[in-house]
Amino acid sequence: MPSICFYFQVHQPHRIKKYSVFDIGNDHNYFDDENLKEKGSRAVMEKVARKCYLPTNEILLDLIRHYPEFKISYSFSGTALEQMEDYAPEVLESFQRLVKTGNVEILDETYYHSLSFFYSDDEFIDQVKQHRKKIKNVFDYEPKVFRNTELAYNNELACLIEQLGYDGIVAEGWDHYLGHRSPNFLYKPKGTNTIKLLLKNYKLSDDIAFRFSNQGWEEFPLYVPKFCQWVNAINGNGNTINLFMDYETFGEHQWEDSGIFNFLKALPEEILKHPDNNFKTPSELIASYNTVDELDVHQILTWADTERDLSAWTGNSMQKSSLKNLYELEDDVLNSNNQKLKEDWRKLQTSDHFYYMCTKWFSDGDVHKYFSPYESPYEAFISFMNILNDFRFRLNQV
Repeated sequence: MPSICFYFQVHQPHRIKKYSVFDIGNDHNYFDDENLKEKGSRAVMEKVARKCYLPTNEILLDLIRHYPEFKISYSFSGTALEQMEDYAPEVLESFQRLVKTGNVEILDETYYHSLSFFYSDDEFIDQVKQHRKKIKNVFDYEPKVFRNTELAYNNELACLIEQLGYDGIVAEGWDHYLGHRSPNFLYKPKGTNTIKLLLKNYKLSDDIAFRFSNQGWEEFPLYVPKFCQWVNAINGNGNTINLFMDYETFGEHQWEDSGIFNFLKALPEEILKHPDNNFKTPSELIASYNTVDELDVHQILTWADTERDLSAWTGNSMQKSSLKNLYELEDDVLNSNNQKLKEDWRKLQTSDHFYYMCTKWFSDGDVHKYFSPYESPYEAFISFMNILNDFRFRLNQV
């Protein structure tokens, strides 16, 4: 019996503006994005709200009403929730309606969608606590499962998340670590006692998230019955099919005219035609199924690019230098007791800023370029480092 688990990442960064050397010492507003125009934070939120959030939320709410068995889960970055509050309150209200159905689980993550775990345990824990507080305030909800930024994961993270009291953690089901094993079971992270690891079925997830509208794909077009045949084939060889993807898959990455909304509307009915299929949230999976083996992920695993490591954010000298310089300021920022400095420093930690500096080529490089508000990764780096110089100036004035 495979239980289908839908998990969606909802994230928007506070995009930093194009910041020149002449702004240092004169302009301390790093996130005023008017000069980014259609790629600024407000413009992107309004566009994605129109193309993805509002129509997809409406579809999912209708599906839950028609199919009480249908379940979904989300993680929201704190920065996305802030922008919904500021730019699209109707979107936040629609998510709140979904959560109130009882068919939705919310996962925890870092508030600023940062890579802080790999640079500072204390900062990481503070951001997780801040995220929990935000989720409680916005949704009156207390998450039990954790999702790190970009599914970045290793054994040490699982151990810390267990210490923080979570029941489960999610990660990429990458063949390199699984070997002959299947991502369609729950695993015990190496070094832990009770926490359970849920792995993304990246093949089926990416069929929807990345390949759905690719006319060069040998399985194009992807109709619902075909996809459900693949799901049904796992009966007897797995407990769960974890379909993890960015929420912008629906309407933004896969446009409406691709048929993605019709695919989503028809999927639950077709899946439930098989008597052994059902839908579960991550917590329901954890309560329903035992782990089948221990999984040792000693290096950093993510869901990004062909390497499935941190190279999308730390693969070149610009990225490494930016991160090093940023986190070296931690003690001075926290000791300043200046709330505005702390908030800006944390907004600068958002992983997207370093993603925009990536210099990879071919298909991975095209993905990075698609998301970036800058003309080049070098422009992203220059703006970021100029801002850090101004930030040090402010810090020295305290």
